[in-house]
Amino acid sequence: MPLNYIFPEFEVVRNADQCVACRACERQCANEVHHYSEEYGRMIADNSKCVDCQRCVTICPTHALKIVKSDNTFRENGNWSAQTIKEIYRQADSGGALLSSMGNPQNYPVYWDKILINASQVTNPSIDPLREPMETRVFLGKKPSTITRDENGELVTKRPPRLELSVPIMFSAMSYGSISYNAHASLARAAKELGIYYNTGEGGLHEDFYCYGPNTIVQVASGRFGVHKDYLNAGAGIEIKIGQGAKPGIGGHLPGKKVNEDVSHTRMIPMGSDAISPAPHHDIYSIEDLRQLIYSLKEATAYQKPVIVKIAAVHNVAAIASGIARSGADIIAIDGYRGGTGAAPTRIRDNVGIPIELALAAVDARLREEGIRNEVSIVVGGSIRSSADVVKAIALGADACYIASSALMALGCHLCRSCQEGKCNWGIATQRPDLVKRLNPNVGSKRLVNLITAWRHEIMEMMGGMGINSIEVLKGNRMMLRGIGLNEKELEILGIKHAGE
Repeated sequence: MPLNYIFPEFEVVRNADQCVACRACERQCANEVHHYSEEYGRMIADNSKCVDCQRCVTICPTHALKIVKSDNTFRENGNWSAQTIKEIYRQADSGGALLSSMGNPQNYPVYWDKILINASQVTNPSIDPLREPMETRVFLGKKPSTITRDENGELVTKRPPRLELSVPIMFSAMSYGSISYNAHASLARAAKELGIYYNTGEGGLHEDFYCYGPNTIVQVASGRFGVHKDYLNAGAGIEIKIGQGAKPGIGGHLPGKKVNEDVSHTRMIPMGSDAISPAPHHDIYSIEDLRQLIYSLKEATAYQKPVIVKIAAVHNVAAIASGIARSGADIIAIDGYRGGTGAAPTRIRDNVGIPIELALAAVDARLREEGIRNEVSIVVGGSIRSSADVVKAIALGADACYIASSALMALGCHLCRSCQEGKCNWGIATQRPDLVKRLNPNVGSKRLVNLITAWRHEIMEMMGGMGINSIEVLKGNRMMLRGIGLNEKELEILGIKHAGE
């Protein structure tokens, strides 16, 4: 039998002079890393269980702890990295597919960081957002291309159903089950206070959150978990999830250990059973099938709710978006390959999909070329990390942005990438009552409101610096962007000039 011992990735470093053996780290660690040794009269750590969530470091009253990456190494090899070797050992032991949480962590280009924003100077002066009007509201849905009048010559002001946002940001889909009740409560409360929306994800809507319906987008995924007429009518909009950025082309999987009684009731599945979403919707095999589902949902909600279709950013995304725009959808949501997830096959997460920046630019250009850009709004997600990313996304053609990982970090997430284990020490990606209570929804919602409020201020400042006073003027205004360190093909796809031009 070969010995495939894998040295722990992280090491807990404890300062013996500062540690008072209060055992707070032991009580706080859901992974059981720390314990008190009666034999040695001191705290001991099992490094093999550490996921670097930083809970113990944060909670230690004497600052006696830190977590460092192990310096144990394999022999250097340009082709066989230590990570690749460890993954082969794990699969040789288990015979199973590797699972990972959160978005693609590979060292691929981040195009947001290679795009700069233009600024006004003299002939087109900047705008002071503190003293001059600045409009950050956006409306998502179909927009008329022409002014129409009735038989009496009066303007026709009736519009298709739309979503109104105070700022072009929404909380993306995270299902109840993958994240906790308290995390959902935080998102819902913040969305209501901010005048934006949060997305239920594919796990249905808990009965306690129906009161937040005017600020809720309800999702219909391939598993149809928790979907019924009252659910559809509870939200302000409906999203059909075809794919997501971290795992294009495959379905979802919520482990049974996270399906407690509450999640079971909300999703309408047996308690303790795995919630598996098929890869395709078994009633959608063409754009015509998608059109039928869109209008079935509109019929069920008396044509009062805009319908969103969410797709992953893949190589032919522009053609797919064109079909969706013609299928009757009001909004297209595109999720880039760095989009987060509770659990995804590692190989899919790291090797499938494309950057949201390139997908967005391609879709916006295609819809404009075909003269149907006003038929749909575009919402993008997949690692929107700051207000600058939001501004750049809108200038590339987005109407608004989805954020998820950023929102979870505002709630305390430390990106330890072990969501699938259900042992989140921050009370976010867990259903264990003792862990869930660590996230106070009052505190969580306040932190989310603070985050979006800060981003709104920064968005206004950046728009003012460009001499732009509304999101609508910024949308698709690629003259406000310049690339740096990009090749000609990348600049061509993004539709922007190089810095200095």
